[in-house]
Amino acid sequence: MIKLVSDTINKEDINSLIEWLSQDEIPRLTKGVLTLELESKWAEKIGTKYSVYVNSGSSAILLALAAILESGKLKNKKIIVPSLSWATDVSSPILLGMEPIMCDCNLEDLSCDLTHLEELFISHSPSSMILVSPLGLVPNMDKIISLCEKHNVILFEDVCESMGSKYQGNYLGSFGFASFFSMYFGHHLSTIEGGFINTNNEEFYHLLLMMRSHGWDRDLPKEKQDELRKKYEVSEFDSLYNFYVPGFNLRATDLQAFIGIRALDKLDEYSKLRNNNFKIYNNLIKVNQLDLIEREGDFVSNFAIPIVNINKKEIVSKLELNGIEVRPLIAGDMSKKPFWYERFGKAFLPNCELINEYGFYIPNHQDLTKEQIKYITDIING
Repeated sequence: MIKLVSDTINKEDINSLIEWLSQDEIPRLTKGVLTLELESKWAEKIGTKYSVYVNSGSSAILLALAAILESGKLKNKKIIVPSLSWATDVSSPILLGMEPIMCDCNLEDLSCDLTHLEELFISHSPSSMILVSPLGLVPNMDKIISLCEKHNVILFEDVCESMGSKYQGNYLGSFGFASFFSMYFGHHLSTIEGGFINTNNEEFYHLLLMMRSHGWDRDLPKEKQDELRKKYEVSEFDSLYNFYVPGFNLRATDLQAFIGIRALDKLDEYSKLRNNNFKIYNNLIKVNQLDLIEREGDFVSNFAIPIVNINKKEIVSKLELNGIEVRPLIAGDMSKKPFWYERFGKAFLPNCELINEYGFYIPNHQDLTKEQIKYITDIING
């Protein structure tokens, strides 16, 4: 069996966790100082001022969008979402009462088709967009940022599948107003479950901290706490259960943060291995209708290898019969899912149509061998 993903939490991590848990005095397991340490290190790693650790990548999307709605920064509730994406990139705006507008993908890096994106900017004048970087592939960030600035659109980056990927030397997740990362078991790094929101905006960061935890001020810097308590005439005692904004409970734990702090040291090595596998695959696969690119100056920390081929059913069947895990290309076209078309009807997005009909993806991870890649590609090439 050649699995789609390989565990990034190893025996050494488990032994260290057991040792930490076995102290004479039981360590704090809920959110505490280790969460703060992990957030600081992750922000520094990605190249942003702030990072907020939450209980999943999907929660990161939900919290960030709820916070931008609460902030009053939006000119309207229209938001561009990629049709080639994950369910919560689309369902979160729906559940929050926003107006999602589907954008087609391109066939080089699978992010938004820039021609279609600008058409949507012109015709709908949205306030924001979610840019997904599928499978570690790298979008043309200069052009996307330029379009967002031209049309006054707030950019959110979903980097859940692209941890470690870089555009012109800078990590994806450092370009937008805010970005989302996932630390789920199957992704580049894992804290079992978990996710991050990164941003450079201090006001937004403070809002995220409050809305992550019920809407109270406990996680804020002291000066910000004092400011709010003075403004609303809240005593120190009453502040324990005072709520300034509507909030959730989307906190993760220090137990997960302990694993995460160890995990960060693995990112560069794992990204290099994934990138090397990506190059080997591209040299060996002869039947991919996608023209996957890695621009000069970019770095693809590939999550899985996307393939489009008219003989999809036959190839997928052969892969499965030979013990190779394979999945639909992310999830196909989101506009073809009942939760979308039951509300908004089916869209026609030609590139996503192609991927929905003929797309799938195959394994790439840090433990994959050259021999396994050769075995997989021989089956695909027939």
